[in-house]
Amino acid sequence: MEAQAGPRLLGPSEIRQIADRLGIRPAKRLGQNFVTDAGTVRRITALAGLDPADVVLEVGPGFGSLTLPLLAAAREVIAVEVDRALAAELPRTVASHAPGLAGRLRVVTADAARVRNLPGEPTALVANLPYNVAVPVVLHLLATVPSLHHGLVMVQAEVADRMSAAPGGRVYGVPSVKLAWFAKVRRAAQVPRSVFWPVPRVDSGLVALTRRDPPPDADREEVFAVVDAAFAQRRKTLRAALAGWAGSAAAAEEVLTRAGINPGLRGESLGVTEFARIAAAGRRPATPRTIG
Repeated sequence: MEAQAGPRLLGPSEIRQIADRLGIRPAKRLGQNFVTDAGTVRRITALAGLDPADVVLEVGPGFGSLTLPLLAAAREVIAVEVDRALAAELPRTVASHAPGLAGRLRVVTADAARVRNLPGEPTALVANLPYNVAVPVVLHLLATVPSLHHGLVMVQAEVADRMSAAPGGRVYGVPSVKLAWFAKVRRAAQVPRSVFWPVPRVDSGLVALTRRDPPPDADREEVFAVVDAAFAQRRKTLRAALAGWAGSAAAAEEVLTRAGINPGLRGESLGVTEFARIAAAGRRPATPRTIG
């Protein structure tokens, strides 16, 4: 790959100028908080660990602050933007700030939580995700874009804690388990609220994802149904929490026993592998009882 001149990154004043020209004001309903600090986007790009051959899937590029350094670090960037005005402006921004890299950009105007059949085969997810849809977007993309093998996403700090939590922790729950089905997840860094426009009320966190194989002989829908049931009433024991899923508390206890799981435990103590064992045990017929 030929070396390209580094892009000229966006600053706070230029971002506001573009916003004024387009008549755009950050929408709270869309969770729009735009990164305006060049040092932060350089840091995110470095922590993403991109290979020059990577095809990056960027969700919510906004004005293009992060898009520009990503284009310099990867073979291609597929930018998914729901705001039509921002999607239309992005190629113009890239052409003016990094003309030698403009051919690496593809823009898709769509909702990332529903998008399918993306062009090409993205290998890395790098995104500043709206706080209110972060987990559903990541789960959807991991489920529907199998070519993604690693990623780095910026989310609200509290959400980052939930996404990367290990079993037994206070914030461990449904997002933690479902993400663990697809990937190894870890906290990569903290991001201060001061680098955003508008400034949010909370700090953000960077979460790193590395794709891994799910538990063997497991069906995702079946396992996720067990996870949802186990955490619907998280303070209950698994025997009680899974009663509706299994048909009764006694049936739940039998399934748990077949899976080698203590029925007195709570869902927060189990990892995705244990939930997969429960789902598999639930597929097997109950042991016949001898009468007499």
